Amino acid sequence: MVYATNMSVGMNVLFATVGKVAKMLGEDYDIEITEAHHRFKKDSPSGTALSLAEEICSDTERPYPGCLVHGREGKEATREKGTIGMHAIRAGGIVGQHSVIYSALEETVTISHNAHSRDNFAKGAVRAAKWIAGKSAGLYSMKNVLGIE
Repeated sequence: MVYATNMSVGMNVLFATVGKVAKMLGEDYDIEITEAHHRFKKDSPSGTALSLAEEICSDTERPYPGCLVHGREGKEATREKGTIGMHAIRAGGIVGQHSVIYSALEETVTISHNAHSRDNFAKGAVRAAKWIAGKSAGLYSMKNVLGIE
């Protein structure tokens, strides 16, 4: 079986990248994750956004999910060092948009993925099915399918 929180090939490349980027940039960069989906999506944050956070936490040795701050509001909403902000948008027919923002006082780096069609997820699932054909019984991930691990 191939298990993944998201079957998109591009999204899985993002999963493999975001923690490494956070580690390279270092502690001076604040990290915010934004995600947007259609108005009918029930979960918030999405499993994909949580997977992004898990990858970052794993590579930067932050406590998951303890370092996550879901949205901000009020007069005392300043950022605490080492936290990761999580922000969910639900609007219209958005298929899926995810961004990880790394920002220091001097610059900002943003890595994003936009799904234009749900066909994208099916395409990744078909790629996984072709890859797993003939493999030994077991639990695999999209990282295995893409040769990331």
